[in-house]
Amino acid sequence: MELLIKKTVGNLDCSAVNAFSADDTVRFTLTIPRSMEMVEPRLIYAPDGKGDVTLYPVYDGYADGADLFSIELSMRQLCEDGDSGLFYYEFRFEQNYKYLYTSSVNNRDFTISDRSGRRFALLVYSPDFHTPTCFYGTTMYHIFVDRFAKGKKKIPCRSDALINEDWEHGIPEFAPYPGAPLKNNVFFGGNLDGIIEKLDYLQSLSVDCIYLSPIFKAYSNHKYDTGDYTKIDEMFGGEAAFGRLLDACRRRSIRVILDGVFNHTGDDSLYFNRYGKYDSVGAYQSQQSPYADWYHFTRFPDQYEAWWGIEILPRLNASDPDCRDYFVGKDGVCPAYIRAGASGWRLDVADELSDDFLDRLRKVVKAENENALIIGEVWENAAEKVAYGARRRYFRGRQLDSVMNYPTKNAIVSFMQTGDCTLLYNTVTEIYATYPRCVCDVLMNILGTHDTERILTVLGGVSAEGRSNAELSTMKMDEGRRAEAIALLKLASVLQYTLYGFPSVFYGDEAGLEGYRDPFCRMPYPWGRADEDLRAHYAFLGKLRADHSAFCGGDFEVAAHDCGLFAFTRADENEKLLIIISRVSFPIEYAVDGRYRDLKSGKTGEQSVTVYPNDYKILKLL
Repeated sequence: MELLIKKTVGNLDCSAVNAFSADDTVRFTLTIPRSMEMVEPRLIYAPDGKGDVTLYPVYDGYADGADLFSIELSMRQLCEDGDSGLFYYEFRFEQNYKYLYTSSVNNRDFTISDRSGRRFALLVYSPDFHTPTCFYGTTMYHIFVDRFAKGKKKIPCRSDALINEDWEHGIPEFAPYPGAPLKNNVFFGGNLDGIIEKLDYLQSLSVDCIYLSPIFKAYSNHKYDTGDYTKIDEMFGGEAAFGRLLDACRRRSIRVILDGVFNHTGDDSLYFNRYGKYDSVGAYQSQQSPYADWYHFTRFPDQYEAWWGIEILPRLNASDPDCRDYFVGKDGVCPAYIRAGASGWRLDVADELSDDFLDRLRKVVKAENENALIIGEVWENAAEKVAYGARRRYFRGRQLDSVMNYPTKNAIVSFMQTGDCTLLYNTVTEIYATYPRCVCDVLMNILGTHDTERILTVLGGVSAEGRSNAELSTMKMDEGRRAEAIALLKLASVLQYTLYGFPSVFYGDEAGLEGYRDPFCRMPYPWGRADEDLRAHYAFLGKLRADHSAFCGGDFEVAAHDCGLFAFTRADENEKLLIIISRVSFPIEYAVDGRYRDLKSGKTGEQSVTVYPNDYKILKLL
């Protein structure tokens, strides 16, 4: 026998989670085997950043060789009649005149230690917090607009830009070393009309949500140096093309998520106007500019706060009321694009947006469309995130719906590279335990983005360490390494598509694009040269999600995590699916409870299934 700690809300077993509504009352039940000789249990908790409070469970009797204790906690009372908060707790016991403590492994599993270790995190969120159910079960496709597809409609090239006409073999302009100055004014010509013309292709992958890299007017090809938030860049087709894209997507029930870069602008912008290209008095031009207080100058005009010290990206001062209202006022940028037909925002570097900014953003966006999705770029566990010395409250009900799921991405990569699923198990268990359930259902599951090396290169390429950009610009895998990498990518993508949340495929991953660090991860899509077997695999996964309701908010439970074998279930009231991933070097006979149908092969079986090395099974239990 072992020590058991069970959590219930009403009659519902909530032992797998540590995130609750403020309206919940959680009952902790302890089953302590007499053989462990542990007595005097105590629940010790602390509000985040405050001192400990000790509570005493009541004795409920003896049964089957164990003593039973219980204690009830009102989440609202825990929050001192507020509606959200973050707490840390542990259980303490006495054994032979010494103290023993629980120590959390992944916010669900725990060990017993003779000293206080890692406590459980308990997140309490507002009772009215919910996320848009229309995104449950979604398959997202992330498009870097300049590199996805050219439309047939000819778009004139801007006078201060260049076009690389070699779509098939051209290499993005690169600096001599990372961080060196680069104009980024060389385009390949991808645009919004090109996306419209490829909607049939996207639907063949069962894509029902497109996430666009920034599309607002800006000097660079990547558009993270915004020039004017109120205009769609003319190199992408302008407002007319954006309207056509929204209309075409609406007819196909495809949602469009925009990239919101609200931490900084470009120095070549309507607001800063360092080069005088805009018909405005920018902050760089005059201290009487209407935008003067939007930025922090230490010595006007050439010394100012810049994002990560990058001079061409002056940092915005969103604490200025006019600046803040421009983005999150009732008629600001954020609600305006939702009103125009966009379905949500992905917020660039959400850690640098203040609580007040995010509170207001959610309020005005949800007022326009309660089903609009708000996703933050956060690279760590977002429920416990500390940024710039302050704990963030992203998931307590007033700010984000979701985040980019970097922790799971890193854990999947680790599993593929090492063959050990321990990190994967602990990561997905911890996130599922710590985030509100409604957040888990809309997590943005990524394997790569415009900020990271291509996932195929990560899984099979040689290390970029010590190599120049010139070397990396042309480096490709040989056939053997590429075949091995594709086999691993198939396994990784199964996890990306079937874990809780929804997959976000970076354009071209399904086609087998390779590429090292920025800008080589942003190569043009290889139309006519895609790896068709890999593309068919992604099409299968997309159809799988579309056809099975268990992926649309279904429950998640790990079934096995033994070194190289990872298995879990997704289940709702209609069906139960078992997903098995093997990185074991020999065939595994996996026991199955009853009959099943293999959703990849269509074959049926019962009692057991053979899983071969570096292979997977997706079974519907019958």
